[in-house]
Amino acid sequence: MGQSRKSITHHSSRVTKKAVFLDRDGVIIRQWDGYLDDPARVELLPGAAEAIRKLREAGFAVVVVTNQAGVGYGHLTEETLGAIHLRLQEELSREGASLDGIYYCPHTPAEGCPCRKPAPGMLLRAAEELGLDLSRSYLVGDMTTDIEAGKRAGCFTVLVRTGFGGSDGRSDAAPDAVCADLASAADLILKREGAEEDGG
Repeated sequence: MGQSRKSITHHSSRVTKKAVFLDRDGVIIRQWDGYLDDPARVELLPGAAEAIRKLREAGFAVVVVTNQAGVGYGHLTEETLGAIHLRLQEELSREGASLDGIYYCPHTPAEGCPCRKPAPGMLLRAAEELGLDLSRSYLVGDMTTDIEAGKRAGCFTVLVRTGFGGSDGRSDAAPDAVCADLASAADLILKREGAEEDGG
């Protein structure tokens, strides 16, 4: 069994903090048919960069957790994947947003990797390395496997209707909330956090 890889990680302080974990395709960037294998095809979804910026300004670490079986199947190399993630960071930076880390699993389902969603390995590793409190954290994804991974890690889960919109049918896990897109998910998270703070 393999382990997840990191493309980019900005180490935060070791003080435990809350995070928002994001799936990549269909949540932050456009979901293409097949495997995204060209950095030039990275296309931010409307409102995604602003949502990430708002979450980080509110004190969240924002971390991408993405299955990339295309590497294991030979559709792209890890070098190309690194270039894709660099392009993602550049596109976000242009809109004043950034990520605290990008974790990916390059293995195929047959390899049984404990980091491939719906397993929670990528979230657990990020929590260990970045000092994150999973019980105070959120997972936003467009697939049922994202939701299951978030639940197994102890996070509040939000399904977005962009990308697959939960239509993959690979898991029976039910999200804690459903939103139209990442922008509305960020608003829900910030509103929920505000209500919790108001409630003491």
